[in-house]
Amino acid sequence: MLVTRYKNPINNTRRFDLMNEFFHALEAQSSEEPREVFDFVPTVNTREGADAYYIELDLPGVKKEDVEISVDKNILTIRGKREVKKEEEKNDYYRVESAYGSFARSFTLPEKVDVENIRATNENGVVEITIPKLKVEKDTAKKIEIE
Repeated sequence: MLVTRYKNPINNTRRFDLMNEFFHALEAQSSEEPREVFDFVPTVNTREGADAYYIELDLPGVKKEDVEISVDKNILTIRGKREVKKEEEKNDYYRVESAYGSFARSFTLPEKVDVENIRATNENGVVEITIPKLKVEKDTAKKIEIE
C-alpha cells in the first residue's frame, strides 16, 4: 500500500490570502495617483463622414506647438510631447510631480484621399484631423466591346 502525503490545505489558503492582499495593495496604490503621472498614450476616435475621414485625439495639457502631424507614403503620423507639472501645497507639506513623455500614433490612409487638403484643428485639448475624400465620379461604369 502506498502512503500519500497531503499538503496542509490551511497553508494553501493562507498563500491565496497573501496574494490577494498583494494585489489589493497594488490596486490601492495605483488608484491614489492620477494615471497621467505614470504614462501618456492619447486616446483616439476615428469616424467616416460622407466627404471626409476624421481622427480625434485627446491631448489635454499638450500645446499645439508640441504636436507634429505629417503624411509620408500614405501614412499619417501624429507625434508630440507632453510635460505635466503638478504642484500641491497644503498646511504641512509641499508636493511637486512632473511627468514628461513623448507619443506617436500612425494611421494608414485609404488610397482615395486628398492628401494636399488635410487640415487639423485644436479645441479644448482635442485635436481633430480632417482628411477629405477624393471626388469620384459616380457613373464610372462602362461597357467594353470585344473586338
